[in-house]
Amino acid sequence: MLEIERKFLVNNPGFKAEAFSQSEIRQGYLSSNPARAVRVRITGDQAFLTIKGASDAGGTTRFEWEKEISVDEARELFKLCEPGSIHKTRYYVKAGKHTYEVDEFYGDNEGLVLAEIELETADQHFDKPDWLGEEVTGDNRYYNSQLSKNPYTSW
Repeated sequence: MLEIERKFLVNNPGFKAEAFSQSEIRQGYLSSNPARAVRVRITGDQAFLTIKGASDAGGTTRFEWEKEISVDEARELFKLCEPGSIHKTRYYVKAGKHTYEVDEFYGDNEGLVLAEIELETADQHFDKPDWLGEEVTGDNRYYNSQLSKNPYTSW
């Protein structure tokens, strides 16, 4: 139940032509505390309740637990969420042996595009496409839980 990921800014829209799938995501936070964030997410006809623990010192690894719930349950839980939410389109892009999840944000986070890659180990090699920009792994401002409270457009 450990999540190991690296996060990058995206420097051009070239990823869209390479995407093999995409989905719209809406999410809110029952708790946006960095030590134990609790997220409710609806993507298409699926919904999930996710708990994430604090990241390690490098920002690459943290506890993650996720359970699928009904969309109706998620809609009810959204009523309990903290102010602020996330709306984005997620693009899935294959690069070498890995798949990047590239999020294009809307609303108060308009203009922000982030790419994440999940790894098996923190030092695992991965291909870096030309649209991949500056690494922001470990920068808490780019966590969705923080973007819901302190949106990108307010920086």
